[in-house]
Amino acid sequence: MATKKKSSTEEVSVEEKLKILYKLQSYLSEIDRIKTLRGELPLEVADLDDEIAGLNTRIAKFESDLVEINKAIKEEKEKIEISKAKIEKYNKQLDNVRNSKEYDHLSKEIEFETLEIELAEKHIRDYQQEAKNIEEQINAAKELLNEKMLDLEQKRKELNDIISETKAQEEKLREKVKKTESKVDPRLLAAFRRIRKNARNGLAIVTIQRGACGGCFNKIPPQRQLDIKMGKKIIVCEYCGRILVDPELVGAPIIES
Repeated sequence: MATKKKSSTEEVSVEEKLKILYKLQSYLSEIDRIKTLRGELPLEVADLDDEIAGLNTRIAKFESDLVEINKAIKEEKEKIEISKAKIEKYNKQLDNVRNSKEYDHLSKEIEFETLEIELAEKHIRDYQQEAKNIEEQINAAKELLNEKMLDLEQKRKELNDIISETKAQEEKLREKVKKTESKVDPRLLAAFRRIRKNARNGLAIVTIQRGACGGCFNKIPPQRQLDIKMGKKIIVCEYCGRILVDPELVGAPIIES
C-alpha cells in the first residue's frame, strides 16, 4: 500500500514539474515575442549612432584639411607679395646699373621672382580647387549627417514607444518567471536553461503534435509517445534534446492530424 502511495506521489511530482516548466516556457516565450516586436530597432539605432560618429569624424578631418589648405594659400600669397617687392626693388636698381653684368644679374633676379609668382599662383589655384572639392565633400557629408540624424531620431522614437508600451508587461512577466523558477529543482532548471539557450526558437519544452516533436517535428515512436502521455518521467527528444510533454497534461491545443 505504501509503495503505491509513493509511486502516485512521484507521478504527480513529475506531472507538476512538467506543468511548471511549460508555464515557465510560456512566460519566456511571451518575453521573446516582446523582444521580437522591437525587432531590429536596437541594432539599427546602434548602427546609426556609429554612422553618425563616423560622419562627424570625417567632417572634422575635412575641416582640419581645409584649415591647412587655407593656411597654405595664405603662405603662397605672402610669397607673391615678397617676390613683387623684390621685383620692384630690382627694377629701381636697373636705373642705376653701371655695367651689363649688373644688368644681366638684375634681369635674371626679376625673371626668377616672376617665375616664383607664377608658381605660387599655380599652387594657389591648385589649393583653391582642392579646397572646393573638400567643401563639396563637407556639404555632402553634412547633408548625409542630417539625414542620419533624422533617421536616428525616428528610430529612437519608435523604439522608445515600443519599450514604453511593453515595459510594464515585460516587468510583470519577468516577475512571474522569477516566481516560477523558484518552484523548479535547480538541476532541472539548469538543464531547461541550457536546452533553451541551444534551441533556435528558445523553446526548451514542447508538446507532441501529430505524433512528432513540436520543436524539430521529427516523429516519435509510439511507445515513447505513450511514456510521455503517462507523464511519469521527464523525456527529451532524441533528435533536438527538447523536453517533451503531452498537450493534454499542460492544457495546450492539440493539432489534429
